[in-house]
Amino acid sequence: MRLNRRHLLVGAATLGTLSFARGGFAQEFPARPLQGTIQWGAGGSTDAVTRAVAPIVEEKLGQKLVLTNRPGGTGVIGMQYVHGQRPDGYNILFGAENPQLYGVLGLSELSYKDFYPLVLLARGTPVLVARKDAPWNDAKSLIDHVLAHPDQVKMGATGVGGLPFVVHAMLSAQVPGFKVTQVPFDGDGPALTALEGGHVDFMSAVFGAARERIRAGRIKALAAISTEPIEGLEAPPITETLPGFAKYLPWGPFFGAFVKKETPAPVIAKLERAFVEAANDPRFKEFCANFGVVPMGIGGPEAIAFLERWQSVTAWLLADAGAAKVDPASLGIKRL
Repeated sequence: MRLNRRHLLVGAATLGTLSFARGGFAQEFPARPLQGTIQWGAGGSTDAVTRAVAPIVEEKLGQKLVLTNRPGGTGVIGMQYVHGQRPDGYNILFGAENPQLYGVLGLSELSYKDFYPLVLLARGTPVLVARKDAPWNDAKSLIDHVLAHPDQVKMGATGVGGLPFVVHAMLSAQVPGFKVTQVPFDGDGPALTALEGGHVDFMSAVFGAARERIRAGRIKALAAISTEPIEGLEAPPITETLPGFAKYLPWGPFFGAFVKKETPAPVIAKLERAFVEAANDPRFKEFCANFGVVPMGIGGPEAIAFLERWQSVTAWLLADAGAAKVDPASLGIKRL
């Protein structure tokens, strides 16, 4: 089709308007409330950390941050939702570590490589916990019981690739025959509630999410998934029972805020500055201390380096334990 001079002039004017709009958009951003999508259900670790930092982020940006929980599929549903939105900075993904394992577990082609890390907020240490009336008071008695009753003990889980799944893979690699029945939930909050109600027998969870239940005697701690004791937790490190566990450690979950990678650089800069400042605010650090997680407060290249290292360590851990569906090397994940 031939284009006359009038068509060309209209096209040039349109491009000029779009270019101007983009520049103005970056300067005035954010001009309306932002939407935050939490990958996991209400009451869990990601939810708690997100809702603690959100009011401080609102102060920094001068806009509301409207939060919605979109659990399901080990966080895939929430990530897919945000990835399907316009890359304009108005849709923030609040997630945990799980997307870094989607590839090796065959859950999704998406991962944090498709997003920009505005900030990694905090990291946690997992603990092994059981219902309060369980016949085990330590990791060894749990292991002995599971070996004597394969597939009869119910483990609270958060889906393939969730924290309980990874810790179970570690246990299975160290203890051949450690077979349990995994019962999935939409996050560690609902799973811990089920554990408290006696609907499952044990699980692993972030210490921060389980701490108040442990303190109140509603569930009991069997071991810390660490090489050192955790402050405020009487249960010993798992390495006292399984010394070979040390090769996986330190390991644990993390929580962060992300936008689509295609988001304009000036918008990313504004968001990253606000989120990093909020994560380093004394109020958020106080929350972390009370919740039992370690504040991180890093964004950009430092966060990207952390994400890549965590992915390498964990993906190859799952591969070595026979729990990966896809060879990490085929996905370009190098073994460190």
